[in-house]
Amino acid sequence: MAGGPRDDALRFEEPPKLKGRKRFLQSLQRMSSSPSLARMGRVPSSTYRIGGKASMSCVSLASSSSAYGHTYGNPSQSSVGFSTAPTSVVTTPAPENQTFDFRSRIRIIGQTVSCQTAQTPLTAPLPPEVRTGPKEVQYGNGLDVAVIDRDYFSKPTLDVVSKRKPRNIDFWGEMPDEIKVHIFRFLKPWEIVRCSAVSKAWHKMCFDGQLWTNIDTHEYYRDIPSASLVRIMTAAGPFVRDLNLRGCAQLWERWNTHGQAISDACQNLEYFSLEGCRIDRGSVHSFLLDNIRLVHINFCGVQAITNSELRTIAHRCPQLESLNVSWCTHMDTKGLHKIVQGCSKLKEIKASETRGWTEKDFILELFKRNTLERLVVSHSDIDDEALQLLFHGSNPEIDPLTDKAIVPPRRFRHLNFSRCNLLTDKGIKCLSHNVPQLAGLQVSHIISLTDDAFQHLFEGTPLLTHLDMEEIDDVTNSTLQTLSQSPCAPLLQHLNISYCENLGDTGMLYIMRYCKSLRTVDMDNTRVSDLVLTEAAASVRKRDFRQSVAFTEALDCYGNIPRTPPKVALHLTVYDCQNVTWTGIREIMSRNTEPNRSRIISLKCFYGYQDTVNEHMKRVRSGRLDSAMRLERKWAEYMIATEEAGAGGAGARRRRRRAREAAMVHADEEEGGPRGGRRRARSGGCVVM
Repeated sequence: MAGGPRDDALRFEEPPKLKGRKRFLQSLQRMSSSPSLARMGRVPSSTYRIGGKASMSCVSLASSSSAYGHTYGNPSQSSVGFSTAPTSVVTTPAPENQTFDFRSRIRIIGQTVSCQTAQTPLTAPLPPEVRTGPKEVQYGNGLDVAVIDRDYFSKPTLDVVSKRKPRNIDFWGEMPDEIKVHIFRFLKPWEIVRCSAVSKAWHKMCFDGQLWTNIDTHEYYRDIPSASLVRIMTAAGPFVRDLNLRGCAQLWERWNTHGQAISDACQNLEYFSLEGCRIDRGSVHSFLLDNIRLVHINFCGVQAITNSELRTIAHRCPQLESLNVSWCTHMDTKGLHKIVQGCSKLKEIKASETRGWTEKDFILELFKRNTLERLVVSHSDIDDEALQLLFHGSNPEIDPLTDKAIVPPRRFRHLNFSRCNLLTDKGIKCLSHNVPQLAGLQVSHIISLTDDAFQHLFEGTPLLTHLDMEEIDDVTNSTLQTLSQSPCAPLLQHLNISYCENLGDTGMLYIMRYCKSLRTVDMDNTRVSDLVLTEAAASVRKRDFRQSVAFTEALDCYGNIPRTPPKVALHLTVYDCQNVTWTGIREIMSRNTEPNRSRIISLKCFYGYQDTVNEHMKRVRSGRLDSAMRLERKWAEYMIATEEAGAGGAGARRRRRRAREAAMVHADEEEGGPRGGRRRARSGGCVVM
């Protein structure tokens, strides 16, 4: 038949007739897929949302235009008993080429129909909640049907990803304790004590022993209460290595009640300082008994220290290297003798204002040990005979050619004999050629010393860097000349000749010229003049030039040396020097304002000039050279105007008298010494020429 289906087409059996509610639902399904609705231009149902969940009007997708139902062959042959109308969407055109969409969510149930020309039509049943029959309805006997496995149209097209709410993170609470301790270490001790009042957790963390391995109270001992200090020491006791209680006078009442607890907690000390503290002997004794690892002990000014405590140190502290018992008036060298015998590693003894330094047994024990590198015995009763025993021993062998004792060289690096008035030139001569490693020597306020004591001393100390000869009246410029020609001249850094009234330009010019490493020179109340200041400025300028040549490789892209704040290379103290005038001060200021200077001079002068000098130095170090030069020029103009105004008026007689005194001083230097004596140079200012 021309208009009918072919004979070889697969025929479907008619479904059984339904009744009642089932029949009504089947009619609705047919009506929603009827092609007449599409031709009439029917508007889609208001309940149908494009892009949303499907409605009942699109449950049948068996038409040729549906993306989920296709036929392979003649559509009229495979639509027997089923609707092939398009969906209810009016604007959806039918595809020209019918292809199978592999993205469709279908499942083949049972066996495939053996047919070469057609496939089983794809249909979608009603939703489960309104389906009348079972989930899988078989149309016909033993015929397999492809159905949708899941409710595809009940889910939205796009999945809306819900935003995750940010979780509140407690950084401090979840942080490890080790990191918390590391953060607290950046705070100062008094800041940690204040943080302990934030909360209980912070209070526990602030008094953790790992924060207090080094307790040094010399910066905040006035601000910290005694209760907090005791709590810190008891809580951090096993961790404490360095305990410095310098100046903690507020602990006087706590030692009686908590002294034993503190000593029991702190048993791993290596550095222990009670300088200036008021403490009972029982607490000191407990500390010394419980700490056998002590290396440095500082009991300076502690009145509770006696020879008994020193014997305890000798028995309990074999690792001791440094001991400071200066100004301990209740002990003497008998206790020190025990320490020297019991502590084989002892390198430093500071025992200023102590008695018994004339005991031969103690001095000979120091000579035999030969381990000391630093000895401070200022204000003591040591004499020339004790120094001979200390450096030469008893009955040494004498070299017949040089008339010197043949003994092993001493290891002293620093010696302080200041204010030991029993010493003379004979005792100081014992140091010659016996202390080759000596770097610091202090012999200030020994009024009996002369030039003879230093003539051969500087030749045997090639490493000398610090020399203090303050207020030695009989030392002359020849000593300074000898020092400038000695092997230690290039290494000399600190020189103190204050109140040496016989020293002037003749000796200091050599020092400024040949001692290239000078950093500090104290020459107040001496006869130096503006010539020394000029030579010092020239010497520092030469050092700065050599430094610039050494760093020529450190140039920027423009070929200039990078600009950095200048550093102070030399500190000069020249107040109360009658021969120093404002012209010498101006020479220093002028040299400091030169461009591209990296080294300058710091000056301490007459108090009337000091404010101007300080302001000038402040501007130079901050890089404001133009402002510093303007200040120097204005100050020079003021000083010149002041001199011109007072040339014939008030103060002229005083200036003439001081000019005559300066001329007499210069004449004395030319002839080799003062004539008829001279009063002490303790005037109140400099001469304005």
